[in-house]
Amino acid sequence: MQLVVGRIGRAHGIRGEVTVEVRTDEPELRLGPGAVLATDPAPVGPLTIESGRVHSGRLLLRFAGVGDRTAAEALRNTLLIAEVDPEDTPEDPEEFYDHQLMDLEVVTVDGTVVGRISEISHLPSQDLFIVERADGSEVMIPFVSEIVTEIDLDEQRAVIDPPRGLIDADEAEVASAREAEHGAAAHGAAHEAGQAPEAESGQDAGHGSEQDSGRGSERGDA
Repeated sequence: MQLVVGRIGRAHGIRGEVTVEVRTDEPELRLGPGAVLATDPAPVGPLTIESGRVHSGRLLLRFAGVGDRTAAEALRNTLLIAEVDPEDTPEDPEEFYDHQLMDLEVVTVDGTVVGRISEISHLPSQDLFIVERADGSEVMIPFVSEIVTEIDLDEQRAVIDPPRGLIDADEAEVASAREAEHGAAAHGAAHEAGQAPEAESGQDAGHGSEQDSGRGSERGDA
């Protein structure tokens, strides 16, 4: 089975190195020196990894036969594809290959059927399940442990505990409207009592906290 394990980015330096967006939880195995990878588009490959290193948090690879910046830049946006035995599984029980997750039935913790996984989208911040519903519409489910509570390969299902509005957009709109009404009521009450709202009391409401934009959970090959 073929799995996408990386995407080539921009050239780095003048000696043929390229940045690589890693799409596997096993980069040492899939993207190590000596690995021979198929490509998409196919005519670009196969590519043999000659060397690799991490620089400023990014993986840099050099491929055999690619010796200058021009040749490296020509590889930009090429997908790197590894051959994997379909029977293989990741060493970490919390990790899964894409082919294991495709077409799993998605249900909520109370047993409500949401749909089936039709695609897995690998974004820089997190992975997403694209779930096709019975009516043909699609729902995007972040593949993080706080939402995807269980993957049961024996039962071929993924159990999710979605926050309000993730599955049903109408719920999000109702919740947003209620919050707006509550905020307006609180604002009016503050003025009636002769008190300034908190945001007007000299405090910078835009710097109260920092939000964590990191990945909630890394699971599975790309």
